[in-house]
Amino acid sequence: MAYRVPTVVPMAVDTRTDRRPSSYAGILWHSTVGKKTAMAVSGIVMLLYLVAHMLGNLKIFFGAAEFDGYAHWLRTIGEPFLHHEWFLWIARVVLLAAVVVHAVAAYQLSRRDIAARPQKYAHKKKRASYATRTMRWGGVILGLFIVWHILDLTTLTVNPHAAAGHPYANVVATFSTWYGNVIYIVAMLALGLHIRHGFWSAAQTLGANRPGRDRTLKAIANLLALVLTLGFIAVPVSVMTGVVS
Repeated sequence: MAYRVPTVVPMAVDTRTDRRPSSYAGILWHSTVGKKTAMAVSGIVMLLYLVAHMLGNLKIFFGAAEFDGYAHWLRTIGEPFLHHEWFLWIARVVLLAAVVVHAVAAYQLSRRDIAARPQKYAHKKKRASYATRTMRWGGVILGLFIVWHILDLTTLTVNPHAAAGHPYANVVATFSTWYGNVIYIVAMLALGLHIRHGFWSAAQTLGANRPGRDRTLKAIANLLALVLTLGFIAVPVSVMTGVVS
């Protein structure tokens, strides 16, 4: 009797490799908790900068010499250990990194939230909460404002009456135009709402909202939003009313 030799079929080997993060930082970033933590930490970095920036802006009420002297001092921090303007550029890089991380994490979390919704609601009207809508649109407004603000008072590109080395005069020139005031005030109102909701969200993410602290954290969020909004808006209003000229 002839025996048929069975044919051995080689098993298909899946050569595909899943591109999974190999480091702890990568794993953390790809998780929802990691993205929320990145948003919270980057938000705190930007909040600390905003407090310092507002206090610096208020020096404009002490006259041109005081304000221009402050602007010059920012470029000499750390000398002679640091070169001229090095501290300023380090701060800019840190802030840029914080803004990018914050924006990317917010966008990815938003896309992840949309993808997680049940299919039966895909064609229905989206029902976003007031806080969510405020954070999303406020973030867009602030992103556009940052670009305009840099072009206006850093590169002096869109400020027709600007002169390098005269920060006091440049600020007055900006707020001597109706569009400069509108852009700035609208952006600061958006900033206040963003801080109010963002501070509370960051506190939740970082585990600071323990029992009994909710009312305190909400009060701090409201106070920070109010102080920063009024502090920043005080400058254009003062220029418009002639208090600063």
